[in-house]
Amino acid sequence: MATISELKSAVRDTLESRGVLGQLKARIRAEVFSALDDQREPRPPLSHENLLINELIREYLEFNKYRYTASVLTAESGQPEAALDRQFMANELKVSEDASSKSV
Repeated sequence: MATISELKSAVRDTLESRGVLGQLKARIRAEVFSALDDQREPRPPLSHENLLINELIREYLEFNKYRYTASVLTAESGQPEAALDRQFMANELKVSEDASSKSV
């Protein structure tokens, strides 16, 4: 018969192997930040420039598999949940993409 400690370890290992544990931790962090965020002091509006900068940072984080950090950035910054279209970003930043840059 398994002990409570062994069961906890098995559940943790299973969640880690499925990639769920990190997602849960990130979601909890984001919810804690949201709960602690002082709603009486409104966040400044997200300017167009900051929207683009945040999107570049999010793209960098996701490219490097820092998805949990990206989820916290999205929650704290007020960035839209859905990523901005890459072609839109390229046009806004006046960047011309070629085949090799599209893969990054």
